[in-house]
Amino acid sequence: MRFRHPDGSTVHLAYCTNVHPAETLDGVLAQLRDHCEPVRRRLGRDRLGIGLWLARDAAHALVTDPSALRGLRTELDRRGLEVVTLNGFPYEGFGAEEVKYRVYKPDWADPERLEHTTALARVLAGLLPDDVTHGSISTLPLAWRTAYDDARAEKARGALVTLAERLDALEELTGRSIRVGLEPEPGCVVETTHDAIAPLTAIGHDRIGICVDTCHLATSFEDPHTALDALTAARVPVVKSQLSAALHAEHPRLPEVRASLAAFAEPRFLHQTRALTTHDTVRAGGTTVAAGLHGTDDLDEALTGDTLPAGAPWRAHFHVPLHADPAAPLTSTLPVLKAALTRLVGGPHPLTRHLEVETYTWQALPPELRPRARAQLTDGIAAELTLARDLLTDLGLKELP
Repeated sequence: MRFRHPDGSTVHLAYCTNVHPAETLDGVLAQLRDHCEPVRRRLGRDRLGIGLWLARDAAHALVTDPSALRGLRTELDRRGLEVVTLNGFPYEGFGAEEVKYRVYKPDWADPERLEHTTALARVLAGLLPDDVTHGSISTLPLAWRTAYDDARAEKARGALVTLAERLDALEELTGRSIRVGLEPEPGCVVETTHDAIAPLTAIGHDRIGICVDTCHLATSFEDPHTALDALTAARVPVVKSQLSAALHAEHPRLPEVRASLAAFAEPRFLHQTRALTTHDTVRAGGTTVAAGLHGTDDLDEALTGDTLPAGAPWRAHFHVPLHADPAAPLTSTLPVLKAALTRLVGGPHPLTRHLEVETYTWQALPPELRPRARAQLTDGIAAELTLARDLLTDLGLKELP
């Protein structure tokens, strides 16, 4: 979906296909037929943007076989689909029964991450629509925080510098400009937008910037305006933004709130959980909890331990559907998404032109909330895109045919 910003530029809206697990090129082609085209038809659109997730095997098949790449591009055109952005964060196995920490491997200190992202850039250059010259890729925010030392940090920095050089060469060869954005995520080396500023300014190349995921932003209790103002001041480019909402519990000390949260604790994905306290508090046992951000790696750890203070709101990294708030007493962080979007595209010039709805957790929702048939998932994705479209038009953008 395309929108005209008041400044005359085009803003692209897509939905991310990592919600449809596929490891191979054949699987990707099946996604287009079974999911993406039906969403487009449900929306009544002639053209729909999708943010492709290409696992290692699918990306390798496309980058090593020009005919396969041409075939994918032809299939996209035939089904009324277009691609300006890729999700390069998961490497493989994102559809496995247990993903958890595996999604952070390989990290940017491992050569496989550089080679995979280079392949994605070459593929994207071949998939961009004829009238689009700029593409974007989101990627792992360097590494998961453990086992990351100065030596690995230097390897990661060198890999990103090499990537920037390869992207320069790719534009010279193809005329297509591809940028890559680190996607801050709780628990990673780059957990917040603030954490991204130092490594990105050290790289000092405008092809390597940031992907702002609004669920991650909210989970870390970042204020969108403060975060985006800091990125602007540091001249860190917002390569793309993923529109997503986290799970919010205002009163986690209450038994009914904990029972509702427990329904979202599941074995497939990590659901990093955070609490923000504004002042020191004393627990019943006499220990003091310092003011600041407190966290656990997963939601079940928050519910069974005492790491998080129960007197402050909790937020969990669980991408909940944008258009449907969780049942009370839980809510979502959709207001954070709206505030971020206002800053991203509501000003005189957009900070980014690539927006991607990314709710990949439909089948990880509590059983009674999961789509039971393909048509229900189609309806849900279409409803999310409709909400995003309405938010954009409310900000003064004009939907294009």
